[in-house]
Amino acid sequence: MQHPIVIGVAGGTGSGKTTVSRAILQRVGAERIAYIEHDSYYRDLPPMPPEERDQVNFDHPDSLDNTLLIEHLDAICDGQPIAVPIYDFTKDRRTDESRIVQPQPVVLVEGILIFADKQLRERMDIKIYVDADADMRFIRRIQRDLGERGRSVESVIEQYLRTVRPMHLEFVEPSKRYADIIVPRGGLNSIAIDMIVARIETMLAAHQQQQAELQRSMSDKPA
Repeated sequence: MQHPIVIGVAGGTGSGKTTVSRAILQRVGAERIAYIEHDSYYRDLPPMPPEERDQVNFDHPDSLDNTLLIEHLDAICDGQPIAVPIYDFTKDRRTDESRIVQPQPVVLVEGILIFADKQLRERMDIKIYVDADADMRFIRRIQRDLGERGRSVESVIEQYLRTVRPMHLEFVEPSKRYADIIVPRGGLNSIAIDMIVARIETMLAAHQQQQAELQRSMSDKPA
């Protein structure tokens, strides 16, 4: 199997990363993409009182198991399926289940902090940073955490002020300089998404041509 095209999609919380990633999946074809979310690799917390758990900084790079993600990324690039952890955000714990992801011509990695890790960056062929105004990101964060993660408005605001905003300024925003493509206005930027999809299709076509040439050269060799 030829080495896949590895694409990273980063950006602040609520920036529209998932919208851009889903647009890529839909238009390039989910059957050709191995989709990996960095959020699946949060470290499993030991049992602790709720007030102690509330003080954990989930927005710091150390809260994510990048060692496991890098192992999985290397494995899937070598043609091996991986078992991506399933994380329960209502309990802040990993579940006992996992999601099997098969090798594909494209590997899409999405996450807030994926560009903050040098080893992860070095494995990416295209690095996309999705940008959006801070007020819009905050509103989307509230909507997501209330609707999907069972949290109160007060807890979302407290966490945003205590860790989300400071960690964004310290780690996420500076990682923008590593991006090959910066997408302003998040998932609403259809022109940028058109350009990204066209670039991926061009790279896939080149890979397919190389694979065909390799197969022809192998078949032409004398037995």
